[in-house]
Amino acid sequence: MAELLRRHWGTAVLLAGRVLGSPDLARDAAQEAAVAAMTDLGQLRSPDRFGAWFCGITLNVSRRWLRQLRSEMPGLLADLASASPDPAEAAEIADTAARVRGAIAALADGQQDAVRLFYLQGLSHREVAEELGISAGAVKARLHQARAALAPKLVQFKTTPEACAVTATEAVEWAEVSVSEIRRNQDVDPWQRKHVMILVERGGDRRLPIWIGPAEATVLALTLESVEMPRPFPYKLAAGLVQAAGSQITEVRITRLLESVFYACVVVRGPGGPQEVDARPSDAVNLALACGAPIRLNGELFGAPAPDVDGEEASSYPVATADIAAEAQQRMREATQWLAQRSDPPPGDSAASADR
Repeated sequence: MAELLRRHWGTAVLLAGRVLGSPDLARDAAQEAAVAAMTDLGQLRSPDRFGAWFCGITLNVSRRWLRQLRSEMPGLLADLASASPDPAEAAEIADTAARVRGAIAALADGQQDAVRLFYLQGLSHREVAEELGISAGAVKARLHQARAALAPKLVQFKTTPEACAVTATEAVEWAEVSVSEIRRNQDVDPWQRKHVMILVERGGDRRLPIWIGPAEATVLALTLESVEMPRPFPYKLAAGLVQAAGSQITEVRITRLLESVFYACVVVRGPGGPQEVDARPSDAVNLALACGAPIRLNGELFGAPAPDVDGEEASSYPVATADIAAEAQQRMREATQWLAQRSDPPPGDSAASADR
């Protein structure tokens, strides 16, 4: 299955990108399609048509997401203020960028290359090492030396976006929340079904519904229903990897709502101090439940207009958490039975039995 998905992944992401217009959304759509393909593998009648079948599922997911995004986006109003910076701000940004590039250009050649590849192009330590033909440890050493050299030259910029973001984060009034339930509408077309995660304030009565994908909703439902799985799900695995690396997930935060999209972060305390990792709310909440970390929500979001679905509509969805978990368990049982039948050798084939 993994080999088949790898073989057709690029095509599926390309097709999803043409529909959604976003490479990030395209990869998410292909990921959801992969989960759907794994759980519905029994519906594939011609194994040699797997590629077309998988790409078809990806297109269906992408079109459904596009319809949902269009319905959730508010209509444009006349005479809206531009979100672009004014000429003075643009000039200041350009000047800051030029000074930072100048400071990088003054570094030693090896440090320059490491900084450009790691910070400006977004490559990982391993990818930078392969690009420069050195070890990952040498890359980290060059980056450390570069930061030490840049610090005194860039100290004047310490109150620009990063520092402002920290100050803004500290000023937020956080409310601790829990996942009340997962609900789903009962559309005949599986690709039209909406899943809603409902967060409730601990010790209060405020609620926030957030639309999430079916894969994330299924894992949340299984967790909330305390379903024991034979093997760890990805979120349990991720929590175990963080712990094995000597770090700890201390909390997750749902931070803001921007252009109909909710944003979250995972706070990790490690040997190098606390770090915030960007995440989708559905992934962050799943991870919090997997490791027992608290979930905190920006209090202002309770009063924000939810782009996904209002609370009354979410509460009216007929399929509840227990139903979603039961459906997932049934699909897994059917998939296990199907795989067992596929692996059964022909009658009397003792050699195949021994190999199995």
